[in-house]
Amino acid sequence: MPLLGLGTFRLRGPEETYRTVDAALTVGYRAFDTAAVYRNEADIGQALSTLLPKHGLSRADVFITTKLSPRDQGSKARDGCLRSLEQLGLDYIDLCLIHWPGTQGLDVKDKRNPDNRAQSWATLEEFYTEGKFHAIGVSNYTVKHMEELLNSCRVVPALLQVEFHPRLAQTELREICEKNGVCFQAYSSLGTGVLLSDPVVQEMAERCGRTPAQVLLRWALQQNIPVLPKSCQPHRVQENACLFDFELSDGDMAKLSALDCSEKFCWDPSLVL
Repeated sequence: MPLLGLGTFRLRGPEETYRTVDAALTVGYRAFDTAAVYRNEADIGQALSTLLPKHGLSRADVFITTKLSPRDQGSKARDGCLRSLEQLGLDYIDLCLIHWPGTQGLDVKDKRNPDNRAQSWATLEEFYTEGKFHAIGVSNYTVKHMEELLNSCRVVPALLQVEFHPRLAQTELREICEKNGVCFQAYSSLGTGVLLSDPVVQEMAERCGRTPAQVLLRWALQQNIPVLPKSCQPHRVQENACLFDFELSDGDMAKLSALDCSEKFCWDPSLVL
């Protein structure tokens, strides 16, 4: 799996999707992250089927991640997985994740949540065994959720995708992943855009001759953590790919890491039983 992938949350419609995927492939993106709840799997699948030949690429040259919807958690998981394969128009998906530890329609404290995600994981294991998913993992799992899964699974999750940026270091989760051979992947590396105006980030970007987004993404990459920047603007897609021709100093890395205050800008999965 490439360290850099294109996040596609809020990418809407065939034209916008085609334009964005085209721009991404042009500047070297080879990984694309979607989800059933993004409602763009079909558009992404169609864009890739048209654009891969245009760029002289084959299916094997790109890494596609999707995620099981919380509405399909539990008994509906198999139908949800089959639907993603159909929407994307693929024979296999490189990586499929359980998107959320809870179940849509249930209270976060409902005792059916653990059973449902266990059933979902068993379904993902079946698709993995059948070769329809080349890897399986989870998203938005807490330490508690990870420990529960690791104590019961037949197939160890290949990856955990969570919110991660200088204000949310996720130290304990990263330790669990490292101990168990689970890849730790970041989403919302820019703190939903809030961190772009952080004085420390802005000063560093100006000094390095880089954008604040590049600085934040590079901070993760230098810790060998894959990132998924998202944008539907071609020039931003290109800028966010320019991460491998510079390095942050040890001092700069430490300054950014010192911003950690356990601040979440997205959802809080710790509430889910």
